[in-house]
Amino acid sequence: MPIAEPHRAAVERALVTAFGTPVADSVTPLAGGLSGAQVLKIRVGGIAYVLRIEGARDAFRDPHRWYGCMAHAAEACLAPRVYYANPEDGVAILDFIPQRSLSTDYAGTRDNLLVELAQTVRVLHQTPGFPPLVGYLDAMESLLAPFRAGGMFTAGTLDALLTSYDRVSALYRGLPADEVSSHNDLNPRNLIYDGRRIWLVDWESAFRADRYVDLAASLNMFTRDAAEADLVVRTYFNRPPTPVEQARLQLMRQISHVFYGVMFLSGAAAERPGTVFADLEAPPLAALHQGIGEGTFALDPWEGRVAYGKAQLSAALQGIGGEACDQAARVLAA
Repeated sequence: MPIAEPHRAAVERALVTAFGTPVADSVTPLAGGLSGAQVLKIRVGGIAYVLRIEGARDAFRDPHRWYGCMAHAAEACLAPRVYYANPEDGVAILDFIPQRSLSTDYAGTRDNLLVELAQTVRVLHQTPGFPPLVGYLDAMESLLAPFRAGGMFTAGTLDALLTSYDRVSALYRGLPADEVSSHNDLNPRNLIYDGRRIWLVDWESAFRADRYVDLAASLNMFTRDAAEADLVVRTYFNRPPTPVEQARLQLMRQISHVFYGVMFLSGAAAERPGTVFADLEAPPLAALHQGIGEGTFALDPWEGRVAYGKAQLSAALQGIGGEACDQAARVLAA
């Protein structure tokens, strides 16, 4: 049984509480995300479930908060059913959802997929109960601190990006709050398609946050062009967006690129202390997303995560300097 000794008593308590037995029929490791949690497929009574054993904790990865968010999402039929979740032990048991490829197995058209994604995000944002944690842009400053301090990149490499980001961030901070229950990490690894519908998983980053955080990530991760982005946004609002809504979303899309860039590169640098990145050269982000969907590009290797982080920052630099972002800034400044 691939469960470390310090966690075995907690796992046995979970099994007894959920199923009345301290023993699972079988335990198989599953590929997890980047959170550090141990994710296992277990069978009890011949039925498959997911067993999560949490790793390191910090202000964001606090199961006291996000287990509650996960439970609210499950009640809204957005997340797999929760059979057990003990934040003190850091152990949870969930329904196992057999995963199929969104790229090749989706039972519908490309537009159908985008509509379902937009509807899923809308239902999430209408779900009550997610607590506040921290201002999203304040959290971004914490993530950016090592990049501002220098040493992560060769001198001058990020100057233009950070200057442009500061301008966008300052403008966004002046806008009225529009907070909803948010997942805050809607990347392809956190969506599971079972052949019939989409499920959202991995709620470590969930809290009450700006509406446009999830929307921006959805557009950046899953849409290929302006027409697809427009379909998602119109479906989400159930109407055409107003100029202000469109402008907020345009700015948040660039902030989202920066978020994923610094997250991936911070993690890669931590794995190899002393790493100094020399540039932002990487394949186009759209090509990497296509490769992830087709199985030709992977985020598991260190080099893949570095390329992906650089591609996100490059997309941010290009987007912030584009006419669409300038127009959005003019709309919001007015």
